[in-house]
Amino acid sequence: MLYESTRGKIHSFSAPKAIKLGMAPDGGLFVPAEPVQITKQQLNSLVGVSYQEKAFYILNLFLTDFTAAQLKESITRAYHQKNFPGPKIAPVKKLNAELYLLELWHGPTAAFKDFALQILPYLLRHAVAKTGADKKIAILVATSGDTGKAALEGFKDVEGTKIIVFYPVEGVSKIQELQMVTQEGSNVQVVAVRGNFDQTQRGVKEIFRESPYLLPKITYCFSSANSINWGRLVPQIVYYFSAYLDLQKQGEIAPSEEINFVVPTGNFGNILAAFYARQMGLPIRKLICATNQNNVLTDFIRTGFYDCNRIFYQTISPSMDILVASNLERLLYEVTGHEAVKVEKWMTDLQEKGCFRVDEEVLEKIKAIFWSDFAADEETLTTIRDTYRQYNYILDPHTAVGKNVHAKYLSQTGDTIKTVLVSTASPFKFCPHVVKAILGEKATQNKSAFELLDVLARATSLEIPPGLKNLPQKAVRHTLVIDPAGMKQTVINSLTS
Repeated sequence: MLYESTRGKIHSFSAPKAIKLGMAPDGGLFVPAEPVQITKQQLNSLVGVSYQEKAFYILNLFLTDFTAAQLKESITRAYHQKNFPGPKIAPVKKLNAELYLLELWHGPTAAFKDFALQILPYLLRHAVAKTGADKKIAILVATSGDTGKAALEGFKDVEGTKIIVFYPVEGVSKIQELQMVTQEGSNVQVVAVRGNFDQTQRGVKEIFRESPYLLPKITYCFSSANSINWGRLVPQIVYYFSAYLDLQKQGEIAPSEEINFVVPTGNFGNILAAFYARQMGLPIRKLICATNQNNVLTDFIRTGFYDCNRIFYQTISPSMDILVASNLERLLYEVTGHEAVKVEKWMTDLQEKGCFRVDEEVLEKIKAIFWSDFAADEETLTTIRDTYRQYNYILDPHTAVGKNVHAKYLSQTGDTIKTVLVSTASPFKFCPHVVKAILGEKATQNKSAFELLDVLARATSLEIPPGLKNLPQKAVRHTLVIDPAGMKQTVINSLTS
């Protein structure tokens, strides 16, 4: 399987080379040059096999330059009992007759990013070896909360790498921030940026574009742990297959029965993985894109006009506080039949004008697959409260956005086919808002986010995830705060010190 850039100037790159680079040299994103298909017979053969076996089967279709031994080693070292304790790595829980929850937060950092960022370091190490590179790898990450900690945990002390994570000041939850700034590891650096996630992400992309000229004498090459890296995106395809196959094994759906997925969405990577699963042949009818008040994607899916010239809101679902969704570029490339000229023009307009409009034909193709709506903060809190009262089930704010949007989808379309809601984070990561929703405002007064971990645990009889316990007792190791303009120099300083 070869890879090419969405900007049309890079072709015939191997999977190891694409993963090592992260972002294409022409500024685009790597995508498979040819479609990958799975037959009904092949799909049915995976019913009942382990998550690790499913992962091998799917990854082997995309990463054909990796040997079976390399893939199996990477999968075994990523998806094991210590990282993902419990009987299931990605359990599917039934909420009611129509709605199921795919819990993706049983990993080391209690968020769905663990599924990609526990395996990416091993894939990257093999990629570097296979491409004959003699430089160390500098991993650059922009995070709106969960990617940062998951990447730090995955890459800490990995030989031959340095990882630098940038996050927006006041743009992540207090627990997410403390998870990052207390990170141990000889090769890690965490930097707060005075700005929002879009400014932080833009700074990282600019460093990638300038990397050939930025550090010509440094023994590092750049790569990314964001979902702009295909090696980060492709493992996420696996859990959509896993959810479907588990429902089939449990007798909840018949073979080849269509279902919907609801995906809380910010940077468009998670729902794009579902799109690729659908393109491969997984029986998905609709992908429901759930956004918060930063509803640029909802407006785009409805109108075909992408406009980030709007107010940026800091919400209670901070991992979705994004106006520039990087992975939308990959979707546009796919639905236009790989028309790179169109995609490059739209991305140039977005960069220069902050907006672009697709043609009607492209919009209709998107609408045939996607449906979208958004939930404001008050709706999100109400959804958390009502779900707890009705089902005794605790949602984090991002998953609550998804459930609220699913209710709107049912109301507006009448489509009652079985649906899987992707649950992206443990409610404990956002316990101030969750406690407020289920116990009321008074329960949160005069208590820190960390004290509220215990409040939530006592109220619900749930266990605090291991990665969140004792956070306040950990030493803060990273205190650097910079303006967006200082990101480039920070990277230079880090790699030359």
